Amino acid sequence: MNRTTCTSILALLVLALALLAPAAQSETNAIPQRSDIDDQFKWKLEDIYPSIDDWENDFAFLDSNIARLEKFKGHLGDSPDNLLACFKLRDSLETIEGKLYVYAYLMLDEDNRVSECQERAGRVSALWSRMAAHMSYISPELLTISEEHLKSWLASNPELDIYRHYLEDERRLKDHVLSDKEEALLALAGPVTSAPRNIFSMITDADVTFGTVINDEGEEIQLTRQRYYRIMETGSRRLRREANQEYNQTYMKYLNAMAATLEASVKKDNFYRQARGYNSCLEMSLKQDNIPEPVFYSLIKAVNNNLAPLHKLTALRKKMLGYDTLYSYDLSVPLVAEAQSEYPWEKTKELVLKGLQPMGKEYLSNFETGLNSRWIDVFESQGKGSGAYQWGTYHTHPFVMLNHNNTLDAVFTLAHEMGHAMHAFYTHKNEPYIYGNNPLFLAEVASTSNEALLMKYLLEHTTDKNEKLELLNHYIEQIMGTFYTQVMFSEFEIAIHKVIEEGGALSADQMRKTYRDIYQKYWGPDLVIDSINDMGCMRIGHFYRQFYVYKYATSYAAAQMVSQKILEDPSYLDTYINNFLSVGTSKDPVDVLLDVGVDVTSAEPVERTIKLFGELVDELERLLDES
Repeated sequence: MNRTTCTSILALLVLALALLAPAAQSETNAIPQRSDIDDQFKWKLEDIYPSIDDWENDFAFLDSNIARLEKFKGHLGDSPDNLLACFKLRDSLETIEGKLYVYAYLMLDEDNRVSECQERAGRVSALWSRMAAHMSYISPELLTISEEHLKSWLASNPELDIYRHYLEDERRLKDHVLSDKEEALLALAGPVTSAPRNIFSMITDADVTFGTVINDEGEEIQLTRQRYYRIMETGSRRLRREANQEYNQTYMKYLNAMAATLEASVKKDNFYRQARGYNSCLEMSLKQDNIPEPVFYSLIKAVNNNLAPLHKLTALRKKMLGYDTLYSYDLSVPLVAEAQSEYPWEKTKELVLKGLQPMGKEYLSNFETGLNSRWIDVFESQGKGSGAYQWGTYHTHPFVMLNHNNTLDAVFTLAHEMGHAMHAFYTHKNEPYIYGNNPLFLAEVASTSNEALLMKYLLEHTTDKNEKLELLNHYIEQIMGTFYTQVMFSEFEIAIHKVIEEGGALSADQMRKTYRDIYQKYWGPDLVIDSINDMGCMRIGHFYRQFYVYKYATSYAAAQMVSQKILEDPSYLDTYINNFLSVGTSKDPVDVLLDVGVDVTSAEPVERTIKLFGELVDELERLLDES
């Protein structure tokens, strides 16, 4: 973990924000305590620190050594040796901070209700902020070193030359780097500006408690986020409607708090935008990864020009379900519900390994190591964080959080999250610490290409028409969720950021209306969005990472091309592993994709995905008409 990943656990949350009920438990049972789950299904945080005491020792060491960074202040330009020594000290301290941070937040996510874990996470966040303040002079001071001196130093010092791309990035952003005192103030503001995200997390993961609903067997069950999404897929319409009502009415109790929290997050983005002299929050976000602005706007334009297949799917759903009126709680129902299968954990692992055979023996061997060495926290438990994600530190193996259930979604989630894990594994193995992160623009390619390979395998190996229908339905839902929905979210982000950038204010009603209007545009006239379902904009954790979600869409489009190349040309696999999975931030994301034959500055990847979606909808309609 490095500076760019130390900000929040949300940085690596993936699209599968709420996967469903655990395979180990019946829906009629209470959610288990963590202590009731066998250790083999829990991640092994002892691989980071054997005990809390070891964590405390590192915390004390870092706390007492942060000030050592100050000795280089005002002297970075004195000599190449000074510059290199500063980088080495900073990197060594950051690796310790990374371990402290990841351990604290992974432990917190095991049970967000535990006050000791909350306190530990708060302490390490504050420590990170103080450390960032002590390092704040580095970027401004680097810019005072002449280009001539820097070139000479890099040419004569191989160890320093490792930092060449990092230094080029620093100079690229020089117009937005402030004085050392101003940078120190921004660093000290970290705990304050991270408050909206932390408050959102506490509300959604610790405070919100749902009531009960009566399932289709007449049994009373406790509703959770995981079970809610399971019900949206498999429950009767009566159960879906009642669960939807309970789910959203519970969040309505927190409406004003969540609206104020989201507004505060957007204001935080605008604060940094103004402080650093960017024209917009979008520009600030894109420039961090050197992404051309047309990549973003051409994505939105292309999708808006091709909403017809999405509208067709909504109309097809309404027709096939036989409803006079289609509501939001009808959108997740598979159009061939009788084909639903159960995928317990062992079967899930088996299918994923089979689907990823094109990735080769070495990749699969490392993948299996992760499955068998407790990299993964598998099942839901009381107080556990929702959804699924991958995280880790530079000097440890990756860690994966799941809330596994028996659904097809859960199978793809394992492939997805372990795709992230393997991306981290190869990057850490092949790159120095300074480039040991994977930029968000690329991260979803590694995960989503795994999903694409798995989908192609499952479609090729089924002879059952209903199973094929189920897979087609899932493929379509996948593109809707990872591509169309993320572009829709991006439009909402643009709208709410523009209000604040222009000096306005955001209210709950205003944000809900904006969200409802965009939602209606995307899903078309056959969908009725009732007044309670526009609460969705308040529940999206990704909105606390400005302009994060569009990267899902661009990555999905790129991943479709990558997976096809892997299948068509076995020699391409080495190119993909060496030039994509293994490079971290040592090159700009657009250039990394070009190195593996994908040009995201062109319309080709997006147009291919839109074309694929239309073909899948047509195929689904044809098979359903034949049924």
